[in-house]
Amino acid sequence: MLSLVWVFLLFPHPLFLLYIYPLSFATSIAPHTNLSLSLSFSFSLLFTSLFFMGAIDVSVIAKTEGESMVKREEERMREAEYLKGVRHLCDTGVTKVPSRYILPAPERPHIVRCGDISSSHNLKLPIIDLSLLHTPKRAVALEALSMACKEYGFFQVVNHGIPSEVIKDMIDVSKRFFGMPYDEREKYMSSDLRSPVRYGTSFNQIKDRVFCWRDFLKLNCQPLESVLPFWPSSPADMRDKTIAYANGMKSLFKELMSAILESLGVSKKVLSEFDDGSHLMVVNCFPPCPEPNLTLGMPPHSDYGFLTLLLQDQVAGLQVQYKDEWVTIEPVPGAFVVNIGDHLEIFSNGIYKSILHRVLVNSLQNRISIASLHSMPIEKVISTAAELVSESSPKRYMDTDFATFLNYISSTETKKKNFLESRKLTCTRDQTTEGQLC
Repeated sequence: MLSLVWVFLLFPHPLFLLYIYPLSFATSIAPHTNLSLSLSFSFSLLFTSLFFMGAIDVSVIAKTEGESMVKREEERMREAEYLKGVRHLCDTGVTKVPSRYILPAPERPHIVRCGDISSSHNLKLPIIDLSLLHTPKRAVALEALSMACKEYGFFQVVNHGIPSEVIKDMIDVSKRFFGMPYDEREKYMSSDLRSPVRYGTSFNQIKDRVFCWRDFLKLNCQPLESVLPFWPSSPADMRDKTIAYANGMKSLFKELMSAILESLGVSKKVLSEFDDGSHLMVVNCFPPCPEPNLTLGMPPHSDYGFLTLLLQDQVAGLQVQYKDEWVTIEPVPGAFVVNIGDHLEIFSNGIYKSILHRVLVNSLQNRISIASLHSMPIEKVISTAAELVSESSPKRYMDTDFATFLNYISSTETKKKNFLESRKLTCTRDQTTEGQLC
């Protein structure tokens, strides 16, 4: 068949298509059989008869095929451009959102004015003063923490002990990283979900049906001494600033987990598991978007770990689903937003639940956020705390581990809380089965 194509390229007479098209069609429906030759001969006679009767214009067929090939090549080139990220797209001077980023109408955000995400649907999350945990008011702080976890699944923490200079430096170096030329950022691009450093775009660029208006830099932080050589060396102070921030996040996470375990009334022995626990830092960049009402920075989702600690610059964008409404979280200077992850929901047997959240974009300002996702070691199986399972409160979730999560997101488009939904159980006194909640 390939030899025939070469002949056509050398002698491009339109009549040659009367053989190529029928043979291609016949081979596609009966490959590697004598039937294809018979079908080819029959279709050739049919095409030839139609041609001489004037029913087929071979030049039109050739033109249509050529146009189709050009369109496919243009689509391939556009897709390659999209994979370079929205920062690169914005640098080219894009003035409209490409169709690859446009959500179906029911999934689009409701933005009253282009570039303005402020609205009456704002939410002031509970603010937990961590300094109270070291005073006689510890019980009061633990009660406020428990209420925030049960009612909202999100809260903000202040007086957390992380120096303001460390916070400022992390925001600053993140902005400078995304401000570097694309050729410099491209060095860290990878589609390997297990890579110690990964620069990319969208939410899950391998599986996303519609792309998100977001670029990211993911840094594995555990074990730090092993992954550090893979981290970006530009800007020159990137590693030093990020190490200081990562160490602060690990300490803050362990302090929060100690308080959360106490609020649940379970043993704190599990705390030692977090010493070598997984720690992923995700630096997000949401460039200005020309049509923010058509797309999202991140789609509705929950986080997989125990806790996520989020640092925002002072540009709003984070929304959580609260009482079936999407509400914007107002940034609090110097505070961290903390949210419950899927692993903590499993561990707490559903007492504390992970909550859907998403990110809006705007047309005026670049937005930077840094998320630190923490859990147990990646090889550790996550299971429900034994103290929280009883006859009146049976186990609600299957055990899970990080490999199961990676395999899941590698094979399907991540939507909302679909991974956690896949871990739910149907329970009776005598048996458990997958699929439905107890």
